[in-house]
Amino acid sequence: MTATVTLLHAGRSSQDMHATYRAAILRDKLLELAEQLNTTSRTLVELAANHTATIVPSYTNGVAAQPNSYAHQLLGHAAGLDRDAQRIREAYARVDRSAMGTTVLNGTGWPLDRERMAEYLGFGAVVDNAYDASQISSMEHPVEVGSIVTSVALHSGNFVEDVLTQYAQTRPWILLEEGEGNTFVSSAMPQKRNPGLLNDTRSDASQAVTLAQGPVFQTHNITPGMPDPKEVDNNTEVVDAGIKALAGLDEVLKALVVSPERALEEVNSDWTASQEIADILMRDHGLPFREGHHVASEIVTFARSENIGPLQFPYPEAQRIYTESVAGTDNPQELPLTEAEFRAALDPVAIVNNRTTSGGSQPAEVERMITEARERLTAQDEWIGQRREHVATSLAELDEDFAGLRG
Repeated sequence: MTATVTLLHAGRSSQDMHATYRAAILRDKLLELAEQLNTTSRTLVELAANHTATIVPSYTNGVAAQPNSYAHQLLGHAAGLDRDAQRIREAYARVDRSAMGTTVLNGTGWPLDRERMAEYLGFGAVVDNAYDASQISSMEHPVEVGSIVTSVALHSGNFVEDVLTQYAQTRPWILLEEGEGNTFVSSAMPQKRNPGLLNDTRSDASQAVTLAQGPVFQTHNITPGMPDPKEVDNNTEVVDAGIKALAGLDEVLKALVVSPERALEEVNSDWTASQEIADILMRDHGLPFREGHHVASEIVTFARSENIGPLQFPYPEAQRIYTESVAGTDNPQELPLTEAEFRAALDPVAIVNNRTTSGGSQPAEVERMITEARERLTAQDEWIGQRREHVATSLAELDEDFAGLRG
C-alpha cells in the first residue's frame, strides 16, 4: 500500500506544478481584464454614437489644429483600446499552455500524457519544450501581461489628460457631472469644482504603469528559472491595477457632460478651419500648395493682429491679402472664391462632414466605425465566454473522473 501511495508523486515536481498554476491564475486575470476593457470600450463607443454631430477642436502639439466630430475623436480612443483587446487575446494564447509533465526542466522517464493533463486543466495546448516551460516562458508571462496593463493604463491616462487640458478653460465644453464623487468643492475657494474623478483615474493609471514595470526589473539580469518575477500576488496586483484604471475611465465616460454649443463656439474662436482655404485654392483652383498655404497663413496673421475671429473676417480683406500674396505669380490675381464660398470654407461643420477619405470624420464613415466597433465588442464578449466555459467544462470533467477513481 505504501509503495502504491508513493506513485502519486511519480513524475511530479514543484517546477512544473508552480509554472502551471501560475499560468492558470494569470489566464483567469487576463479574462477579468478583458471583461473590464470591453465594458469600458462599450461605454466609449456608445458615447461616440451620441455625439456624431458634436464638433470640437482637436489638438496637435498642444495647439488647436482642426475641427473634428467628438464621435470621431472618441472612436480614435476606442481603436486604441481595441488593440489592447487584441493584445490580451494574443497573450492569452501564449499563457494558456500547460507545463504539467515537464517536471524539473528536461522531462521525466515516466510515460506521462501531457496533452491529457492539459485538457483536464482547461489549457489550450502544452508548452512544447520542457526547459522553456519552467525556465523561460514562466518568467516571460508576467512581463508580457505587464506590457498590456501598461498600454491600457496609458490609453486611460491619455484620455483623462485630453479632458483635463480643456477643463482648465474658464468655460470648458466638457465637464464632469457635479457631485456623486465626480467633483468636490475646494475647502478654501467656493467657486471651484475640482474634477476629483479625473484626478483619481489619472492617478490609478499611473499606479498601474508603475506596478507593471515590476516584472521587467525583476526579470532583468537574472538566470533562467529564478522565481523573482513569478510571485502570484504581485502579478495579480498588476492586472488588478489595470482593471481599476479601466473601471475609473468607465466612470469618467459616464459622468461627462458635453456642451455641443460651447464646443462649436470654441472651434469658431480660433482659426482651426484655415487649412480648408489652402486646400480649396489648390484642389479647386490649381494654386500650388505653398502659395495657397501662404494666403491662408497671411489671413490668419492679419486676423490675429486685429483680434478678428473667422466668423467676422471681412471678405474684402481676404481679397486684398490674396492679391498681395500671389502678385507676380502665374496664378489668378483675384481671389477665386466668392464671399459665400469663402464663408463656407471656414465652416467647421462643413469641413468635418465633407471629408472623403476612409476613416475620416464624415458621418457615413463615423457610422461605419461605430457599427464595426460594436461588432468587435460582441465578438470579444463571446471570446471571453468561450474561454471561461472551456476551463469550467474541463475542470468539471477532471472532478468527475477523479471522483470515479475514488469510487
